[in-house]
Amino acid sequence: MIFTDLKNAERLVPAAPGFMKALEFLRRLDIRDLPDGKYEIDGDRVFALVQRYETINPAEPKFEAHRKYIDVQFVASGAEIIGRAALDSLAVTEVYDREKDACFGVVPSGLWAPQHLKEGQLAVLYPEDAHAPRLTAGAPAPVIKIVIKVAVPL
Repeated sequence: MIFTDLKNAERLVPAAPGFMKALEFLRRLDIRDLPDGKYEIDGDRVFALVQRYETINPAEPKFEAHRKYIDVQFVASGAEIIGRAALDSLAVTEVYDREKDACFGVVPSGLWAPQHLKEGQLAVLYPEDAHAPRLTAGAPAPVIKIVIKVAVPL
């Protein structure tokens, strides 16, 4: 798991082609103006999901984990907390769905840590990282986030 500013990302993320394409996409001047939806960057190997939503403050955060893709979650506007935990601490409540490349569950209190992500920052979340995005950083607030999916190398 990596948390950093976009301006420092090239020094921290692997210099793999998929990551470089993801960072190039995030540096677009019109990134905040893109409509919600899916954007192909390199076929099904690298693609972006633009999302607008309001952060939430659930009693028990819903964690997710992926197998086929690494998430690069970038906050283009606003701020949020991403809960982060080791995959082996996830108590699965929804089994892995190959089509969605996701399983969901809960992580007991004390076994996960909050990570504050503000405008211009990104998180790189690997298959061994359970994560709960969209959590409030104070009070519920609007966020524009771009999640880039980078295929796990075979």
